[in-house]
Amino acid sequence: MQSSVPLSPAAKTGAPARAVPRRRWFRARWLALGVVALLLGLAVWVVARELRTSELQARELARIARQATFAVEDGPSPSIRFPSGGPYDERLGYTQIPDFVARLSAAGFGVERQARHSDRLVSLEEWGINPIYGEKARAGLDIVGRDGRLVFAATYPGHSYASFAEVPPALVQALAFVENREVLDDRYPKRNPAIEWDRLGRAVLGQVLEVAGAETERAGGSTLATQIEKFRHSAGGLTTSPLEKLRQMASASLKAYQDGEETAGARRRIVVDYLNSIPLAAAPPWGEVIGIGDALQIWYGADFDETNAVLMRVDDPRSPVPLETRARVYKQALSLVLSAGRPSYYLIQDPDALTVRTDTYLRLLGEEHVISPELRDAALATDLELRDRANDALGPPPEDRKTASAVRARLVALLGLSDYYALDRLDLGVKSTVIPQVQEDVTRGLRELRDPEVARAAGLYGKRLLDQGDPSKVVYSFSLFERGRTQNELLVQADNLDQPFDVNDGVKLDLGSTAKLRTLATYLEIVAELHQRFAGEHPQTLAAIQTEPRDHITRFVLDELLAHPNLRLAPLLEDALDRKYSANPAEGFFTGGGLHHFANFEKEDDERILTVREAFTRSVNLVFIRLMRDIVNYYTYQAPGSSAAVLRDPKDPRRAEYLRRFADREGRIYLERFWRKYHGQSRAEIVETLLHGVRHTPKRVAMALRAARPDDDFAAFDAALRRALPESKLEPSARQHLYETYSPQRYGLADQGYIAGVHPLELWLVGYLSEQPDASLRAVFEASSEQRISVYQWLFSRHRRAAQDSRIKSLLEIEAFLEVHRNWQQHGYPFESLVPSLATAIGSAADRPAALAELAGIIQNEGVRQPTNRISELRFAADTPYETVLAPLDGDPPRVMPPEVAHALKTAMISVVERGTAVRARGGLVAPDGRVAVVGGKTGTGDHRYKTFGPGGKLLESRVVNRTATFVFLIDDRFYGVITAYVHGPDAAAFAFTSSLPAQLFKTLAPKLSPLLAEPPLDVAHR
Repeated sequence: MQSSVPLSPAAKTGAPARAVPRRRWFRARWLALGVVALLLGLAVWVVARELRTSELQARELARIARQATFAVEDGPSPSIRFPSGGPYDERLGYTQIPDFVARLSAAGFGVERQARHSDRLVSLEEWGINPIYGEKARAGLDIVGRDGRLVFAATYPGHSYASFAEVPPALVQALAFVENREVLDDRYPKRNPAIEWDRLGRAVLGQVLEVAGAETERAGGSTLATQIEKFRHSAGGLTTSPLEKLRQMASASLKAYQDGEETAGARRRIVVDYLNSIPLAAAPPWGEVIGIGDALQIWYGADFDETNAVLMRVDDPRSPVPLETRARVYKQALSLVLSAGRPSYYLIQDPDALTVRTDTYLRLLGEEHVISPELRDAALATDLELRDRANDALGPPPEDRKTASAVRARLVALLGLSDYYALDRLDLGVKSTVIPQVQEDVTRGLRELRDPEVARAAGLYGKRLLDQGDPSKVVYSFSLFERGRTQNELLVQADNLDQPFDVNDGVKLDLGSTAKLRTLATYLEIVAELHQRFAGEHPQTLAAIQTEPRDHITRFVLDELLAHPNLRLAPLLEDALDRKYSANPAEGFFTGGGLHHFANFEKEDDERILTVREAFTRSVNLVFIRLMRDIVNYYTYQAPGSSAAVLRDPKDPRRAEYLRRFADREGRIYLERFWRKYHGQSRAEIVETLLHGVRHTPKRVAMALRAARPDDDFAAFDAALRRALPESKLEPSARQHLYETYSPQRYGLADQGYIAGVHPLELWLVGYLSEQPDASLRAVFEASSEQRISVYQWLFSRHRRAAQDSRIKSLLEIEAFLEVHRNWQQHGYPFESLVPSLATAIGSAADRPAALAELAGIIQNEGVRQPTNRISELRFAADTPYETVLAPLDGDPPRVMPPEVAHALKTAMISVVERGTAVRARGGLVAPDGRVAVVGGKTGTGDHRYKTFGPGGKLLESRVVNRTATFVFLIDDRFYGVITAYVHGPDAAAFAFTSSLPAQLFKTLAPKLSPLLAEPPLDVAHR
């Protein structure tokens, strides 16, 4: 059976079978092509529209910008990122914040608050995109006082536009014409101002053609927005690669949408930011010139406000300003806009090229009808004349800056900066502890004392005051501190010196009898040490202890404990203050390598026998010379490891080996101490530190210099000798004689030390470090084995004892004063060495007022050495993603003095004011409620003279170097401070004032301090 198959229409007609499918295929292909064309056209339309309007990217970039946020929260931030470079970030200190935090942490500060970055912001930063925030056109250092009042402000740039409305339209038009003509085109409100596709395309095409070898004019593709990113955040302010350009564009695009999708406001902000932050070279002494405002002043001497007033109507024929003036101002402003590409070249290297470029653009602006022909022609006829800056100088700081000098100096040191220039440009807000009102009152009061009538009314004239000399030559300084629970704070630091120099911290002064306070503290601490060692021992044990006959302090403590077995420390210290000494000046004292005699200030004291307390109250010199001798003897015979102690048992058969081991060990101890003293210093610094501990006589200084620099020729030696002895009138032949006489080849190491008055091992180490400045302590030990033994060779010899006595005694005194110096350093003594002489007790050792105040703070804080703050908060990069706030941490300050010793010292200081040398200050400070404050203190007079002696010790010349008078004081249980009167140079010879002057000055200033007594204590006020 056959099946039937239907026939197709084509078969019925006899047509070819494949004709219909082919036609369908062609139709489908054309339909597909049409769809593709339609899609491509739509895509082109969309891209073209997007390039014009930026609507899609506006939505997406605005969303990203909203997510890229930061917030400041308590404690250190785990997410914060800091920039790695860029002129803006470096100038404002953002790149250095991690280093600042590390330095401040080492100085006792901690991070209180810090910015946290959102996840989106962190991811953008990892891609190299700069954070999105409102960058500051102006920033700088701000310091406010404890009461919140502004103390100091440095804002850079100094002149800027606060808003778009303040910018003259003519300047906007000129900038847009030169740099970015579409920047203010508002036809498309969401358009991205960071990218102009036509300019970018021409720039890319030009780069391609240049690579291909074709000659073409290079076109810039940067908008104002990307240029801002470049000179703010790119390394060196340069675009170093295509990737860097992409980062600039991406960052600028995101910032354009940080306020939303519409960018009209962003465009105007970009114009203002560009004018405010464009770098325009650098000009001494101003430094880097940032922004049009400062550039007008620095490069053309133009006033910013006057220039803007002219520019506002620069092309208005009705302007009252003459056309020539308007044309000159316009040409200057235009030239600065045009110099932006190569500012150093145009403004410094070739100003004529800037004139040519400016004239070219003036013609173009006229052709494009941006400016009128009249303004163009007048400007072309005007010469561009940069201001002559040959005599530029910043001048002395104004008085308000002097108020903040202590804080700024501290900041430079804390942050490791080189100078105030770098500090003042940081984006940094500082809360200081200074009280501005009191500071200003005290400063004004000190300055008014230059007037003789004011000084007379203040009671500063009379015997031992300003009875002679010009009062305007006297420099007064005043510091006041308040104690806290774990920290002290500086409240006032003022002086009447119209210079940035700080008398309190920056000068080495002879502060006279204030050294008696340091000496008394050392004495009482020795008594406390002995009490701790012997208290509680059985009386028979105490009675069996043998003491060196010259060790009077140890004998005194033992006798007191034998007489009163349960004697506590406080009454023992009172008894120690009641020990008696002769004030007779007839005795000669072998000290400092020679025989010396000393005198009392008051002749009626010469025949008296006084207690230590009375001598301190009346400031009697000879009592303290003898007290220091007892201190030296204690350290010589009782201190652990004392050289003298090894000589006590001459019959011990093991004595020689023991002495050898002792000499080696003792030498290591001193070498380690000296190595720590000098390690890390330059060769010049090492010699300067060495000479600080040398009595400044030609012989001693010459020996020290020759030992420290044995290879120096005479010229180098002569220069160093004259620097060390600036007042010396030695003839060249005498200096040549010193050079030859004290050649180290002529003396052994022990004799070199004896002549210089310095420990021989210190001299050896200084010479060694001059050749091996980076030597480790181990290397020092290995190189000094022979010297360690030779220095103590006198311990082994049984002959020539008489000849050795003077050398032995000098060495023992040097070693004892090393212990005294260690004790003084614990109390804040600022220098690396002491001159080993009993005269140190009465002021031959220099001091600093600030260091003396620190000792008063230790006493006020019952023996605890608390840090002294001038700064209570540092706020870096406020309102930025880098914001970091630090404040002093509550630490655990060390106890450096028993509280009983501090109390005894305070009682002694009160007696100085009640009935001693500071009696003028008694009752002078009265609280607002009528209560009379308890004041204690110590006075000192320094008469620093350079003396020249002839044969036989005859005094040939005595020349005054400076005169000082000091009063270090305590107020109640809260405050402490120091007042210093100081005259430097030849003018000092005309004055005869004593420490009565600062005591009277304290009484004069007391009413200005009185309101502080009614304020709540520091810990109550701040915690």
